[in-house]
Amino acid sequence: MRALTRSIRGHLADKGVGASEGFRWRGGKEISRLEGLSDAVFAFAITLLVVSLEVPKTFDELLVALRGFFAFAICFALLFGIWYQQYVFFRRYGMEDLFVVWMNAMLIFVVLFYVYPLKFLFTGLVNRLLGFPPAHGSVEPLSSLQQLRDLMLIFGAGYVAVFLLFALLYGHAYRRREQLELNELERLDTRESIWTALLQGLVGVVSILIAGLGGPRAAPWAGIIYMANGPLQAARGVYWGRRRRHVKSRVAAG
Repeated sequence: MRALTRSIRGHLADKGVGASEGFRWRGGKEISRLEGLSDAVFAFAITLLVVSLEVPKTFDELLVALRGFFAFAICFALLFGIWYQQYVFFRRYGMEDLFVVWMNAMLIFVVLFYVYPLKFLFTGLVNRLLGFPPAHGSVEPLSSLQQLRDLMLIFGAGYVAVFLLFALLYGHAYRRREQLELNELERLDTRESIWTALLQGLVGVVSILIAGLGGPRAAPWAGIIYMANGPLQAARGVYWGRRRRHVKSRVAAG
């Protein structure tokens, strides 16, 4: 699995996947040992998402395993999104100073720690939405809104931590803009990345406040609020897209 994820990162780098127009990649196409360690951790986290490491022995066990498909797909997509953002960061800036090492270590720690809460949350949610009855070996449904509230608080804490770490990483890159020789367009893209992470983290903070202050009855809304990411990121894209076009036209005009 480690070799697979490293080859994926290297293949994407060779193809220039994730590169934005006008942003020079300082990380190059070589995969560093720090990235290799991260890949191993992400691969292990994905392994932990697997419903069962044993081959089903009966048809009923197979059905129970298949029930976890949609939840696994959601969790896999979320983890892959985090991995991809980390991949883009290292390609863009190529930094591996002490600050980056520690922030990256905290990122992969959070990813590993929150694998089981992530799996539990989405397995229970999918089973409820699809009407799957409880089965031996599957996730038991939550018995109260209080448990849902506590679970949303746990999920929200991990969610905020991930995007706060990305904001700190991009903020560190922006502080080192002179050493990295970032041009005007690259500085703008870096600031956009900071705001992207902060907006996502803000949604998590609001979810925590709803769950924490609203009590058990507000727990469902603590989950629904994550849908706000869609319009927020769309508005962010429109705003920063205009600024990017303005900077490009000014640079082109000399």
